[in-house]
Amino acid sequence: MKSPATNPVTSPVKKHLYLAVAAAALLVSGCVTLNDYTSPKAETETEITPETNAEAKAKTAPTVQEAEQFLQAAEAEIVKLSMSAAKIYWINSNFITQDSNWLAAKVGEEAGLLSTRLANEAKRFNDLDLPADMARKLDMLKRGSNFPAPDKPGAAGELATIMTDLNATYGQGKFDYKSNDPQFAKFYEDENGNPTGDTLLNLGELSEIIAKSKDPEELQAVWEGWRTVAPPMQKGYARQVEITNEGSRELGYADTGVLWKAGYDMPADDFTKEADRLWNQVKPLYDELHCYVRAELNEQYGDEIVPLDQPIRADLLGNMWAQSWGNVYDMVKPEGVAPKVDITALMAKADYDEIKMVKVSEKFFTSLGFDPLPDTFWERSLFVKPEDREVVCHASAWNIDDQDDIRIKMCIKKDGEDFKTVHHELGHNFYQRAYKHQPVYYKDGANDGFHEAIGDMISLSITPDYLVQIGLLDANDVPPASADIHLLMQQALDKIAFLPFSIMMDQWRWNVFSGKYKPSEYNAGWWELRTKYQGVRPPAARPADAFDPGAKFHIPGNTPYMRYFLAHILQFQFHKAACDMAGNTGPLHRCSIYGNTEVGAKFNDMMRMGSSKPWPEALEAFTGTQQMDGSAIIEYFDPLIVYLKEENKDKKCGW
Repeated sequence: MKSPATNPVTSPVKKHLYLAVAAAALLVSGCVTLNDYTSPKAETETEITPETNAEAKAKTAPTVQEAEQFLQAAEAEIVKLSMSAAKIYWINSNFITQDSNWLAAKVGEEAGLLSTRLANEAKRFNDLDLPADMARKLDMLKRGSNFPAPDKPGAAGELATIMTDLNATYGQGKFDYKSNDPQFAKFYEDENGNPTGDTLLNLGELSEIIAKSKDPEELQAVWEGWRTVAPPMQKGYARQVEITNEGSRELGYADTGVLWKAGYDMPADDFTKEADRLWNQVKPLYDELHCYVRAELNEQYGDEIVPLDQPIRADLLGNMWAQSWGNVYDMVKPEGVAPKVDITALMAKADYDEIKMVKVSEKFFTSLGFDPLPDTFWERSLFVKPEDREVVCHASAWNIDDQDDIRIKMCIKKDGEDFKTVHHELGHNFYQRAYKHQPVYYKDGANDGFHEAIGDMISLSITPDYLVQIGLLDANDVPPASADIHLLMQQALDKIAFLPFSIMMDQWRWNVFSGKYKPSEYNAGWWELRTKYQGVRPPAARPADAFDPGAKFHIPGNTPYMRYFLAHILQFQFHKAACDMAGNTGPLHRCSIYGNTEVGAKFNDMMRMGSSKPWPEALEAFTGTQQMDGSAIIEYFDPLIVYLKEENKDKKCGW
């Protein structure tokens, strides 16, 4: 299972290309003519003093007509910058050079300046009684980016520099591990077996050791080694928090965490309670899984390494961040041999190549009634890793012009994991195209969990019956119901194990932004939450200068994480609604909606809305309810819950 955003972990995620403009609107392009309203120039063009702004505001009270003209002018500016930014980011991901990095940093700074200016200009209309649509657009502009710079010279540039440096430090992180040990020679050789001269291992290579090793000393050394890349980031990260908090306060938010939570169509405190409500719905399943896995690992490692009354060592769970546990399946799998559907072997037998994998995934959507992908998708996407250059291989879905120039960027591997990944990424593309008719402000998911949830919902329909329908699996080889516990265990080790990690990530940042965790307390706060939610601990006491949050991409990469928690709730809720609509009478985990045009039409109705309405209205359009609900997860995993409770009945659970 791959991770949200740039490193191997849970679900592959598209790079939304959020520019710090228009409330995290997806990149757009086009030609829009400015109306009579002319927005003040960016600070790089014309210096506007506070006195000048104050005098201008005092001269005339704003009107509804001026607000409308401002929104039209702002949209034109966003569109103009977004088109060039989309191209630059695409090139930067596909041709990684010093020059393309420079271009990406430059356009990021331009976007930050634009976002800051538009957000501050939007405040002028705060006291107007506006139509709901205009008020929603202005609110999105005021929220601007997730990391707003204050409206003063130099702030946006300083913030852009810090963000670029944090990304670069993480991306270039390496650790020297046993460079003289023949066992690890493969990590220091090229594909032809020749020494590379590089005795440092990168994250991918270190993650491979974490995934496969069963030596607790080695796991601890590698786990701790990767975290040596993070301490140099802490000072810059703390300064970034200061800058963005100042920018958030200028926009009327108590801190940046409150600004983030304002994007969920409810007061910030209410959203915190909503996230906790959803977590408590699914926590009993996680607690049973944790208890079972800890006991199985105890049999492997013994009481000294895995005490049965303590949190689990984070380095023993097969993933660099212990956010998904699929790599320990062989150590914790249920007893008995279950028939296994090996999609990789089935594809090899059917002579699938990378393009056929994408074609079959496209057919899933056309079977629901969606139009085929445009010719430009096939001409411009990246499907196979080039041999002549470095590219960002992490799977992502791109929306270059917010019309029909949609693409994926993947170095596709011909295996079962990437078969599911392609289905997921195309889910983003079809969603992007569905809301292309919306204004720039609304070209996005209903909330930031919707995009990921839709991709993952499609993946839930990759069942044995679906594989039979597309000709990959013989009907006689469909596993019996007795195999379901094994299959559900594999899914739970990825999807259920991920839930507490995904909710604590932003809990930590909310505490950082609010000042509850001072810079000197960053690491202690991190482990406080990891222990509380996940029941995991570091393998040994951490150094005084440790900055373990920085060892996870989304912290230095500044990507909010609550979207992934919500996506894991919503994907099952969407799946249940779709299966109910399709008349499914069997177990929820065996349902596939392939070929159901009624579901497709209803699905499209929700996707077409983009973010034009509060997310509860979009949710209701497809599921019939305005409340997010974790009960579908419990139904989906019901056979596994029964199994886990039986296995755990004589065990001491909790930590």
